[in-house]
Amino acid sequence: MAANVEAEAPHNTFDTILLLDFGSQTSHLILRRLRNEARVYCEMLPCTTKLAELTFKPKGIILSGGPASVYDKDAPHVDPAIFDLGVPILGICLELAWRIDSANVAGGQIREYGHADVTIHNGANSHANRLFAGLGETMHAYMSHFDKLVKLPEGFEVIASTQNSEYAGIAHQTKPIYGVQFHPELEHTPRGIEILRNFAIEICGAQPNWEMKDFIKKEIVRIRHLVGDRAQVIGAVSGGVDSTVAAKLMQEAIGDRFHAILVNNGVMRLNECEQVKETLDEHLGINLTVVDGAELFLSRLKGVNEPEKKRKIIGATFIDLFQQEALRIEKEAENTPNAGPVEWFLQGTSVSYKGPSATIKTHHNVGGLPETLKLKLIEPLRELFKDEVREFGRELGIHRDLVMRHPFPGPGLAIRILGEVDAERVAIARAADHIFISEIRAAGVYDEMSQAYVAISKDRAVGVQGDARVYGYIAILRAVKTLDFMSAEPYNFDFALLKKISTRIVNEVEGIARVTYDITSKPPGTIEME
Repeated sequence: MAANVEAEAPHNTFDTILLLDFGSQTSHLILRRLRNEARVYCEMLPCTTKLAELTFKPKGIILSGGPASVYDKDAPHVDPAIFDLGVPILGICLELAWRIDSANVAGGQIREYGHADVTIHNGANSHANRLFAGLGETMHAYMSHFDKLVKLPEGFEVIASTQNSEYAGIAHQTKPIYGVQFHPELEHTPRGIEILRNFAIEICGAQPNWEMKDFIKKEIVRIRHLVGDRAQVIGAVSGGVDSTVAAKLMQEAIGDRFHAILVNNGVMRLNECEQVKETLDEHLGINLTVVDGAELFLSRLKGVNEPEKKRKIIGATFIDLFQQEALRIEKEAENTPNAGPVEWFLQGTSVSYKGPSATIKTHHNVGGLPETLKLKLIEPLRELFKDEVREFGRELGIHRDLVMRHPFPGPGLAIRILGEVDAERVAIARAADHIFISEIRAAGVYDEMSQAYVAISKDRAVGVQGDARVYGYIAILRAVKTLDFMSAEPYNFDFALLKKISTRIVNEVEGIARVTYDITSKPPGTIEME
């Protein structure tokens, strides 16, 4: 069985670029841009991967950036054997250069952030010309680094520079090995995709034939081989696009042997549980159980103000309830003829290995399961981005409104209610958010945004309603546009629409006195409030 599963792995069907992750916050963007824009399949593995561990030979290797300085004693290093593999290599943010010989090539704790004008050196070296082919003599790029290359490694030459970085791009004189100081994966480097495409297709020779429909067929076959003919699978669903697509895929692969569990955590949006049940159970035919834990969640959140503590309480409570339901399904399976044991847990979020990156906050949706369940993990979306998951969903026949639904965090409204969470403030947040989303849908601008919601401040402000003084909460509108959720810009609302939304919320939601609009970009802010 293992051999069959490995045979269905995408890297055995598609030409593959291997990305070794050193913990950059933007490593996933390299995969996304190669797969979605260049249509070249890319897989990410930890930077600690040994060449001998690989089960396939990549067409080329990319080394991501990372938070470590060359001066950090425990800074990670790539397996030196990759340089003997005989495939092209591209180091981003000079990961390549200083890992070859950090003592000679890296210097000085020189910080550089933001836009830079890059001068391209079009010399006689064919390797250099190929990486920047078609880009002319100059380009804009985004810099984000602590250390700066101050001396060329032996055998390399300069292929690009900026006013601050003499060695913004380097190439080996005889081998297809490259390094760039800037970040071609970011939107802020407008022509960065051309550099990645040049590397993957022109230099590595990878075929741009990555197609989602082919991936779906192979993933269904892989799941069937992996799970077998009798074993059952359980998985949590929230109604979001990730968990819905994963659940539909499992239903397509193994039918009712997949058990979806929706836990009502008491901090979901207005009528959310009812809508999710209707969509998954009635329309998509998914075997669904709804567990009501609203009172338990709210009781455990009482008196808690700190965001990380709220996240951890919600995560732990979810696990408690999920475990109870999983054990119930397991017991029922024991008494059902021809039913196999529950052996697998479906992880529906699109997650991958992350290297030693800085933790900004606990991930919304990813949580561990107790060891007592002894379940194996299955992650069909583990390498996909949000837009890829949406394409996946469309291929599976999921309705467009659900596929295009904005992300909703696992902790729900609890991280959109600043400070303590209680039933009163949950009701206020639900009502205000429902008005906001309804109005942007009615205005036809919902799909122009990547995420939109209302947060409730813990502070109050004075207002006047019906000729009387009121003292109510401040509702904070948040709406952003982004391609990758690693960076985001506030949505540019028509002022008349904002005013209409504000008027409705203040007039219709008891307990709110003011409405504001948060125009903070990410970075420096985050998309969610907590």
